[in-house]
Amino acid sequence: MIINLHMILVNEMEVNGMGGYGYHGGFTQIVVLFILLIIVGAAWGYGYY
Repeated sequence: MIINLHMILVNEMEVNGMGGYGYHGGFTQIVVLFILLIIVGAAWGYGYY
């Protein structure tokens, strides 16, 4: 599910502009960073416990 979500986000980033210059580029970039933080935090949590 995480992989599918990642692929959807990558496709959306490509459509809206990788650099955040697209119409929704800035919002997509924020969402991607937020999700990456959640994934990294979960990975650290599983690693510690």
